[in-house]
Amino acid sequence: MPNTEYLKIPKERVGVLIGKDGTTKEHIENMTKTELDIESETGSITITPTDEMEDPLSVWKTRYIIKAIGRGFSPETAFKLLDDEFILDIINLQDFVGKSKKAILRQKGRIIGREGRTKEIIKDMTDVDISVYGKTVSLIGDMERIQIAKEAIEMILNGVRHKSVYSFLEKKKQELKRKEFENIVLKE
Repeated sequence: MPNTEYLKIPKERVGVLIGKDGTTKEHIENMTKTELDIESETGSITITPTDEMEDPLSVWKTRYIIKAIGRGFSPETAFKLLDDEFILDIINLQDFVGKSKKAILRQKGRIIGREGRTKEIIKDMTDVDISVYGKTVSLIGDMERIQIAKEAIEMILNGVRHKSVYSFLEKKKQELKRKEFENIVLKE
């Protein structure tokens, strides 16, 4: 039986995790066959496996669903992590710009873009969900697509012009389409 897990999310995200009348918390518990103990004052969460848990990865998946909600994703998007193909990747902006609040704010602005355009382009080109929250940029998608989105975000963080990042994404999108087409042809 997997062990109990402990984690903490920002206090302002606890309400989203619990949901209206506890519906989100209940849904997570039902989907993963785990029990959540949420400490609203601190944001501390305990994940305990239940007796009817079938998937040995349930506690691990629950941890990442909660982490995703804590990093700004909607519960609906976080539930994609129930699928074994999807992962959560978190980029810490401090790794690129240090602790300067001004620098973090500037980089978040570059990643989001005017009226959210850059973030939306990365999402559309890679089919990866993106959340810019606090000092992090979080990604939910399959491994290959996350690598592309992450590379594009790191290019932005390293000062590459948006136009160059968009060209990179366009090239990668074409490569993915070609690969998917080849896989379909091979299966026939």
